[in-house]
Amino acid sequence: MNTASCRSAITFLDGDAGVLEYRGYPIEALAEHSSYLEVAYLLVHGELPTSAQLDEWTHLITIHTFVHENVKEFMHGFRHNSHPMGMLLGAVGALSTFYPDASQIHDPESRAIQTIRLIAKMPTLAAFSYRHNMGMPYVYPDNDLNYAGNLLGMLYKMTELKYQPDPRIARALDVLFILHADHEQNCSTSSVRAIGSSLVDPYSAIAGGIAALYGPSHGGANEEVVRMLHRGRDQGEHPGLHRRREGRQRAPDGLRSPRLQELRPAGANHQAGLRRRLRGHGRQPAAGDRDRA
Repeated sequence: MNTASCRSAITFLDGDAGVLEYRGYPIEALAEHSSYLEVAYLLVHGELPTSAQLDEWTHLITIHTFVHENVKEFMHGFRHNSHPMGMLLGAVGALSTFYPDASQIHDPESRAIQTIRLIAKMPTLAAFSYRHNMGMPYVYPDNDLNYAGNLLGMLYKMTELKYQPDPRIARALDVLFILHADHEQNCSTSSVRAIGSSLVDPYSAIAGGIAALYGPSHGGANEEVVRMLHRGRDQGEHPGLHRRREGRQRAPDGLRSPRLQELRPAGANHQAGLRRRLRGHGRQPAAGDRDRA
C-alpha cells in the first residue's frame, strides 16, 4: 500500500533494493565524497553547491550556532534528569518566541534564515540537553571546528582550553548525519508537514516532528539499539541481534526499524572505513559483524 501524501523530488527510496538517493545522488557517493553541510545544501536547494556557494553556506551556519542566553537559562529550568529529547522538543519550540519573524512563512528570505538557524542551532541545543542530563556545565560552540567536530566538542569538552576532536570520529559522525539527513515521508516528516499546513512558524512545526521522533516506535528505535549495545558491553558479550535466550528469533525492535534496514547497503559499503576508525580506538569489529548486521 502506498501511504505517501505527495510526490517527492528530494528522496528516492527502495528499501528492498537497497537504494537511497538524495536529489538523484546515490547515498553511497554522497557519504564517501561529501560533507553533511554539502548534503544539507543539496537537500534544501536541489543541487550540490559550488565551492563558493559551499563556503558561504558554511559561513552562514557557523555564525548562527550560538543561542540566546535566555534559551540557556530556560533549559536550566528542566529537571536534572530530564530526557534530552524532551528538552530538545521544548527548546526548539521556544525558538519561535525568540524569532518572531519566523511567522512570515511566505517570505523566501525569512524561510531561508530560519533554515540556516535550525541547522546551525540544533547541535548546540542537543549538546546542552545532553550535558544537562549528565549534570555537566554547558559548553558554547567553537566555530573554529567543523559541524561534526563542534558537536563533539560541546558534548565532551572538559577542562582543556581547546577541544580537538579525533578527525576519524568527527568524520564518522558526519557520515552518520548524511545517512540520516532526510527521512522521506515517515512519522516525523508527516507530522511536520501536517503542522506546517496550519501556516505556523518552522520552529513550532519542527518541534512537532521532534515530538514524533521522541516516540518509542520512531526515534526510540535508535535508543533501543544503543541500550542493546550497552547491555552487551556491560555483560561482556556480543549483544546479538536475536533474543535467543528469550526464545525469540527476531531482531530487537530497534534493529527492525525500517530506516536501519534501508541504510544497510550504505553501511556495508563503509565497513572498511568503520574498521579503520575503530582500530584507532583499540577495537576491531568481529569478522562476522557485517553478516550479523
